[in-house]
Amino acid sequence: MAEKIKYVNSTQEFDDILGKEKLVLVDFWATWCAPCRMIAPVIEKLSEQYDGKITVAKVDVDQQQELSIRYGIQSIPTVILFKDGKIAAKEIGVKPLASFTKMVDSHIA
Repeated sequence: MAEKIKYVNSTQEFDDILGKEKLVLVDFWATWCAPCRMIAPVIEKLSEQYDGKITVAKVDVDQQQELSIRYGIQSIPTVILFKDGKIAAKEIGVKPLASFTKMVDSHIA
């Protein structure tokens, strides 16, 4: 299931994804973060549910500190929906699947 999720390994890779894809849902997380592990199945479900409609990516805040700073990530998990490379919506903390589907559905043209 998780093979649909792109794990970002560099700021260049992140910028490339934002530049190529219309809608990108990004989960800012860390391996030590229990709430991040709690929403991981939700993020996987979203990647399945919206396969072909949005790109789902994960950014490990410990490995990609520059991206965390760039987007002002102060609490994790933080999930940001980018539309055309710009922030369209943001959710912080553990939320149910319905919160994220509402966020995505409101931006799919």
